[in-house]
Amino acid sequence: MYYSLNGKIIAIESTYVVIDCGGVGYLVYTPNPYSFEMGQLTLIYVYQQVREDELALYGFKTKEEKDLFLKLIGVKGLGPKMALPILATGSIPGIIDAINRENILYLKKFPKIGEKLAKQIILDLKGKLYLDTENMDSTDTVTELTDVLKGLGYKEKDIKGILPRVDKTLPIEDQIKEALKLLLR
Repeated sequence: MYYSLNGKIIAIESTYVVIDCGGVGYLVYTPNPYSFEMGQLTLIYVYQQVREDELALYGFKTKEEKDLFLKLIGVKGLGPKMALPILATGSIPGIIDAINRENILYLKKFPKIGEKLAKQIILDLKGKLYLDTENMDSTDTVTELTDVLKGLGYKEKDIKGILPRVDKTLPIEDQIKEALKLLLR
């Protein structure tokens, strides 16, 4: 089982990167391939999936991203190809918060995640994922706030209009309440 690969990025495609490690190019599926740079020396944390008809590597820039991926694929009915888009379109704090607060609407915004699977994710993972709010920066909370509001059906233009008026020092729950009040005016 592989833990990580350290090498040079030699190809970037829409769903994967190829990393050259000692002359061997490994194809690694990743949530955001375009976050890597061609020729960049990098460390990718990997998960190796072995099935009778496929051998695949899934890679992540951070250990936290890999850990969340492993928890997600442990959910009944949620495989690696469904977990990658969740990590690609959601922030780690946003995903964890949505699961712990049973926010089905937020989870349903991800591709191929319906109400039944969203409920299964919550059932399997609620209380097992923790958010390190001490180390979260304001960019993460802005992303999380935007994701939550989009999940509730608000347009990005409207969200951007109220973001500067939301107090970023408040806990995320209070930021959401404040943003909703501003959007309803």
